[in-house]
Amino acid sequence: MSTRLSDYGRLLNRNKAVEFTFNGNRLRGFAGDTLASALLANDQMLVGRSFKYHRPRGVVAAGAEEPNGLVGLGADGRFEPNQRITTTEIFDGLTAKTQNHWPSLEFDVGAINARLSKLLPAGFYYKMFMYPRAFWKHVYEPFIRKSAGLGAAPKDRDADSYEHFHAHVDVLVIGGGVAGLSAALAAGQSGARVLLIEQEPDWGGRAVVDQPVIDGIPADEWVKNALEDIEKNENISIRSRCMGAGVYDHGYALAYERLTDHSPATGGPRHRLWRIRAKQIITATGAIERPLSFAGNDVPGVILAAALRDYVVNYGVSVGDRTVIVTNNDDAYRTAITLKQAGLEVPAIIDARTEAKGDLIDEARALGIHIAFGKGIAKVMGRKRVTGVGICAQAGEGAVLEEIACDCVAMSGGWSPVVHLWSHCGGKLHWDAAQAMFRPDPERPPKGHDGAGFVTPAGTANGNLFTGDVIQDGWAAGQAAAQAAGHRKRIGKAPKGDDAQEDALAPVWMMPQGAGDGLRSKAWLDFQNDVKVSDIVLAAQEGFESVEHAKRYTTLGMATDQGKLSNINGLAVLSQSLNADIPDVGTTTFRPPYTPISMGAIGGHAKDDLFQPVRLTPVSDWSNAHGADNEPVGQWRRPYAYLRTGESVADAVNREVKNTRENVGLLDASTLGKLIVKGPDAGRFLDMIYTNMMSTLPIGKCRYGLMCSENGFLIDDGVVARLSEDTWLCHTTTGGADHIHAHMEDWLQCEWWDWQVYVANVTEQFAQIAVVGPNARKVLGKLGGMDVSAEAVPFMHWADGQIGGFDARVFRISFSGELSYEIAVPAGQGAAFWEALVAAGDAFGMMPYGTECLHILRAEKGFIMIGDETDGTVIPQDLNLQWALSKKKDDYLGKRAHERSHMADPDRWKLVGLETLDGSVLPDGAYAVDEGRNENGQVNTQGRVTSTYYSANLGRGIAMGLVRHGPERMGEVIAFAKVDGTKVQAKIVDPVVYDKEGAKQNV
Repeated sequence: MSTRLSDYGRLLNRNKAVEFTFNGNRLRGFAGDTLASALLANDQMLVGRSFKYHRPRGVVAAGAEEPNGLVGLGADGRFEPNQRITTTEIFDGLTAKTQNHWPSLEFDVGAINARLSKLLPAGFYYKMFMYPRAFWKHVYEPFIRKSAGLGAAPKDRDADSYEHFHAHVDVLVIGGGVAGLSAALAAGQSGARVLLIEQEPDWGGRAVVDQPVIDGIPADEWVKNALEDIEKNENISIRSRCMGAGVYDHGYALAYERLTDHSPATGGPRHRLWRIRAKQIITATGAIERPLSFAGNDVPGVILAAALRDYVVNYGVSVGDRTVIVTNNDDAYRTAITLKQAGLEVPAIIDARTEAKGDLIDEARALGIHIAFGKGIAKVMGRKRVTGVGICAQAGEGAVLEEIACDCVAMSGGWSPVVHLWSHCGGKLHWDAAQAMFRPDPERPPKGHDGAGFVTPAGTANGNLFTGDVIQDGWAAGQAAAQAAGHRKRIGKAPKGDDAQEDALAPVWMMPQGAGDGLRSKAWLDFQNDVKVSDIVLAAQEGFESVEHAKRYTTLGMATDQGKLSNINGLAVLSQSLNADIPDVGTTTFRPPYTPISMGAIGGHAKDDLFQPVRLTPVSDWSNAHGADNEPVGQWRRPYAYLRTGESVADAVNREVKNTRENVGLLDASTLGKLIVKGPDAGRFLDMIYTNMMSTLPIGKCRYGLMCSENGFLIDDGVVARLSEDTWLCHTTTGGADHIHAHMEDWLQCEWWDWQVYVANVTEQFAQIAVVGPNARKVLGKLGGMDVSAEAVPFMHWADGQIGGFDARVFRISFSGELSYEIAVPAGQGAAFWEALVAAGDAFGMMPYGTECLHILRAEKGFIMIGDETDGTVIPQDLNLQWALSKKKDDYLGKRAHERSHMADPDRWKLVGLETLDGSVLPDGAYAVDEGRNENGQVNTQGRVTSTYYSANLGRGIAMGLVRHGPERMGEVIAFAKVDGTKVQAKIVDPVVYDKEGAKQNV
């Protein structure tokens, strides 16, 4: 029976009782308990059901590797599913509910699946759900969707807040065991700025439980002294309850801090996501004890030996009165000794090795514990809790030699270093056959672009299992990391640890080694996903020889613990089944985060109004005060039109369209993207980014350019101005500024990282205002201060100067086909400059106009709009823009893609103008119908409308669209389908329907 021990529990505050509920039952623990330790103290052995067979499952671990103890915590706006009971600290009022069962945890109808296990082997779903085909939609898919998933998704709005922190340090140390503490001390004493993080609330790792001697004192005293030294060192910052989630290129790391999970009543943010830049990273993340594979190793009461030690020492919890230890190494003897010293019975230590000698073995013998060498466990008796074990010869096939009554089984199959963070950014592993583990390969570390390593494993995470080696390895790692970060201050000597003499472990992947299918089908590798030894054997027999294929076929390691307990054992079983060596089979891929991160922490403050903050231009206040009918354009709010009293939106648009063509219009173009590209290689870079040549653009001139993705599809366009010998200003679409900036940085950082180019997004640093129409030059002339004549500022040129006392950069470019100036001024002067233009333009009939007028004016001129004429599948040739594809350049993004047969297909739809025979406006997005139907019975199509408007200047509808062989079919009439089932006839015409010669823009 599981109970509380009175003389143990170093992490407990027994003066502070805590009440919580589990499946509606009120239970009691102490401050310092985890939910797992509190449940065990209340003899709650059953904590969950497995995913596939709904087998009863109990606690098997004490940390983040726990696969069974998953519950839903909280209620309403604070409900969160799939939380590990081993990492959840209890508090008054905590509520927990188990999941994946019906109607109750004790009695689960889903357990019938276990009776049908022979019909549900590994990969059965790949075979079963294929036939008959008609069953998929109405039988298989509904059943799978109802059965899939663990826990219930939250339904209420998250009541908590979250935040992000940014930190820049010389050395980041991940892991607060003795190796991490030693590394932090060494790096801090060397003069480096250090951040030390630990996922648990307590420091010292395994050492404070097992109590080795460090520098002549017990480990807990050494840890206490080390923390005091760290507190005194201003170079070192520490954070507990802070997990190292992922390590990425360029010394970038993510950490996940749980701030108030253990005390929600204190208020404040619940979680914090740290974004850390470090010159050097040390991963002192420890190791995870492996389970052993034997029949019944999933029965509640079977637990990892080191975890059992943790529950006794840290929380004063006895999982059972009589515990059988089963092991292949000396470390499990520590558990037997701890239990015996606590007054608990250890009927036997079952050691799979034929013989072994060491200090721990001698101490266990001296305590009167029976040791059975060369033995294994043939079976575990009991269903919802352990009642006994059957002992067999490890070298045999599983014949029971003896049965031992017990209520707990502690298993230890060796240790696996936590190499996840080392592997996240490319660190390689090598197989240490002597210790039966994958450990970091020092010859193949993660490397930065300079070729130097920036991640160093330390301590147990580096494959060192003895305290002396662990603490000295941590010290050396800290000193080396500080030196690599540029700090070489002399420091003291490394701490020294004393260790008990231990014998070598014997790799044991199946118990007994000659187990037949009957035992293999009851020996579990992945406790959560119900993957058995027999499943891996079957996968190998069916040809899944790659470890990644076997993983997906069996779902091994695809549970929420990400295979922390199961992967190495599964890999070993696979290698044996293939008669191959373990390193030849390889490992699965480790991906961040190390353990799950809440969605709230990922979002941080980005919720409600901050989820997508509305972006306003310097002119927005004036626009809103003068009738702006705003529309969202990306995160911006832009005036669709400026409404006057009694005027409809359509009337306002028509008025603005006619006035801009006849007099002068004023457009707030501040939202257009503005990217400065600068550096010795800037021209070379832009030649790759744009389809046409930019490096030859003379200073003072502008050029229209297109950007394609590497797959050849058009992603943005805009005017590029050359500002100086090594500086260009690239204009992008409103919604494309951030995306194109990221696109440029992606190529610079990942492909052309050695090019000397700097890109800055200055979109919000400048207000940009377009003065458009026949009277545009007159308005600017009235303000005075700068010659904007055709001779001084020709079309597609720019010039700096002052207009009306404002510092201005004037671009002579036009998106309307009219005489047009786009004038950029510092954002702080934007509102005042706009008002000055309004005042000066009053005598010339100036009116502000919005985005709809802008679209109509450009459509009259046949100018494309990214997002209208493009949809992610359109290439420049589709839009008759092949003239913008340079033939002088050897390469640019998309060039090779354009040579693919599909891209050069003569049947691709191409841009044309469309004119309805009755003058009506075509429906936006309407498809041009063709003769016949396709194999699915749908009407064939031959084109679609991309832009459609009413032109007040022409008094009829105008449109552009993509039509098969469109430019070759001028004058032909085709039909477009409407949503009401009728059709409208439209003639294919030239896209340019206004001032085709361009006389108005060139005056």
